[in-house]
Amino acid sequence: MNGEDNRNQTQTPKGARLAFGILMVLVYVGVGLLFICKFFNAIDYTVSCVIGALLIVYGIFRAYRLYRGGN
Repeated sequence: MNGEDNRNQTQTPKGARLAFGILMVLVYVGVGLLFICKFFNAIDYTVSCVIGALLIVYGIFRAYRLYRGGN
């Protein structure tokens, strides 16, 4: 396949990608906060905090990439 085939395909609208990106940032940060606030009682609190912190950091990273323009 050559590069010309890719130009003929329709792409997702920029507004939809932006909305999805914002939604995913909110999901990652929100679930991370739920882990830290002991919402999931079946998991040890230390493990829950680590998972929550990782999700929040990843959400912030996604927000930064979204702000800089790289999906």
